Amino acid sequence: MSIVDPSVLELLNHAESRYTLVVEASKRGREIVNGALPMIDAEGMKPLKTAVEEINRGLLTYDKPVEQEEQN
Repeated sequence: MSIVDPSVLELLNHAESRYTLVVEASKRGREIVNGALPMIDAEGMKPLKTAVEEINRGLLTYDKPVEQEEQN
């Protein structure tokens, strides 16, 4: 399995933008490095690849912050 599998276009079905995708994958990768258990069988996978696969399978979600109205 390579880093281009799944493709970015496939992963964008699970995130609103490439930026969100990168941020969420990196956050999850750091969690795994720091001892969090993977949600998939990640034997032989690096933490970032594990995070990307979790996103692709729909196991990792994020909450979009609610935008606050500007107060004048």
